Amino acid sequence: MTEAFEVNFDGLIGPSHNYGGLSDGNLASARNAGDISNPREAAVQGLEKMRKLVRAGLVQGILPPLARPNFDLLASAGFGGTDAQMIEAAAATAPRLLKVAYSASSMWTANAATVSPSADAADGRLHFTPANLSTMLHRSLEHPDTTASLVSIFSGEDQFAVHSALPAHADFADEGAANHVRLCAEHGAPGVELFVYGRESGDMGQTAFPARQTLLAAQSVARAHTLDPARTVFARQSRRAIDAGAFHNDVVCVGALGTLFFHEFAFEDTAGTLAALRAAASGRFELAPVMVPDADVPLADAISSYLFNSQLLQFPGEDLLVLVAPVETQETKSTRAFCERLVQSNGPIGRVEFVDVRQSMRNGGGPACLRLRVVMTEAELAACHQGVLLDEEQIDELQACVRATYRDRLSPADLADPAFADECRLAREALLDILELGDLA
Repeated sequence: MTEAFEVNFDGLIGPSHNYGGLSDGNLASARNAGDISNPREAAVQGLEKMRKLVRAGLVQGILPPLARPNFDLLASAGFGGTDAQMIEAAAATAPRLLKVAYSASSMWTANAATVSPSADAADGRLHFTPANLSTMLHRSLEHPDTTASLVSIFSGEDQFAVHSALPAHADFADEGAANHVRLCAEHGAPGVELFVYGRESGDMGQTAFPARQTLLAAQSVARAHTLDPARTVFARQSRRAIDAGAFHNDVVCVGALGTLFFHEFAFEDTAGTLAALRAAASGRFELAPVMVPDADVPLADAISSYLFNSQLLQFPGEDLLVLVAPVETQETKSTRAFCERLVQSNGPIGRVEFVDVRQSMRNGGGPACLRLRVVMTEAELAACHQGVLLDEEQIDELQACVRATYRDRLSPADLADPAFADECRLAREALLDILELGDLA
C-alpha cells in the first residue's frame, strides 16, 4: 500500500463575502440576508482554521477566491458599456442579479468538486469532477473558474484527471463533495465511496426545499472516476432532512477512515445504507457507524449548530479521531452535551475542538463546507503546484494581505459602487501573487 495523506484544500474567502440571501433552503443564508458582513474577519477566521491544522501536523492546501464580480454574467444579461456602467445599470434595474455576480460562495470548496483518490480509481489517477451546482444561479457560475483553478494546481495528466463539469441540466444536478464521503482503513488503501443524492432524474424531489443532488449525477461521476462498483454506494438523503434545511448531506453526516458520524434522519433508509456500506467494506475494514439519535440532538439543533458540518480528522500521533466543530456546536445545549458524552464513550471520536468561523456560518457554511478533502500520495503532493501548500509563514502573509485589501464592513447595497469591483480585483491579484497563481489573474 502506498502511503497517502488527506490534504484539506480550504477555500480562501473572497473580498466580496456578503449576506445576499441567494440560497433557497439554506436557513442561515435566508435568516441573515441583507445584514452587514465582514469579509476581512471572514478570511482571517478561515486562515486561522487552516493554521490550526498546520500546527497539528496535517498537510493544508488552499484554493483562491474566484474573480468577482462576474462580468460575463452581466454581459449575458444584456448589460453593456464599461465595467462601471454595467455595475451601475445592474444596481438600478436588477439588484438581485448584481448580488449573484458578486457571490463569494466559492469559498465553500466542499461544493467545488467531487474527488476520488488514485487508490480507488482503476486508472490509478487522482480524479476531480467540478460540480455544476446547477440548482442555484449564483453557484452555477462557478465551475468554469473552479476548473481553471484545479487545472493550474493539478496539471500533470499522468497523475491527475480534472474532468469537465456535468451538463447543466436538472437531471445532472451535482453539488460536489458536500454529498460524498470516502471511508477506508487507511488513506492510501482502496476505500469505499458513498454518494448521497436527494432525487432521481425527472423527479424534483417532492421536498419543501430543493433536493440539489441527483442520482444520475452521482453515478456519472463514479463512472468517470473509474470506481469499482463493488466499492461504491449510492444512498438517498432523507426528505425529512432536506425539508428541515439540510440542503447538503454534509449538514447531517461526516465520515473519516472507517467512521461514519451521522444524524438519525440523515438517510431515507438508514439500515439499507449501513448494510450496503458494510458489504462494500467487507474484507478491507470494519465500518464504525456513530448515529446521533434525534432524541439526543433534534434535527433542528443539528442543522442550526452544524454539528455534522465539522471536520473529522486523524491528527498525527493520535489514535482516535478529532472532530473540529464550529463554536455554535459548543453554544447549543443539546450538541454540547452530546459532544461531552461522545468523547467519554470509548468510541472512534476521542476529542472535539471548536473553531470560530462565524462569518461563514452566518451564510450557512461550517468548517466542513470550507474544505475540499483530497487524498494524495507523496508523488502526487510533489507533482501539484507547491504554492498552495501552506505553512505558517505563508498564512501570515495571506492574512496581512487580507487585512490590507479587504473591507471590514460590507452590505449588499455597497455592491453598487463601481470602485468596489476594482478593490476586489486588486485584492485577488495580490493573493494570487502570494500563491504563485498569476496565470489565473
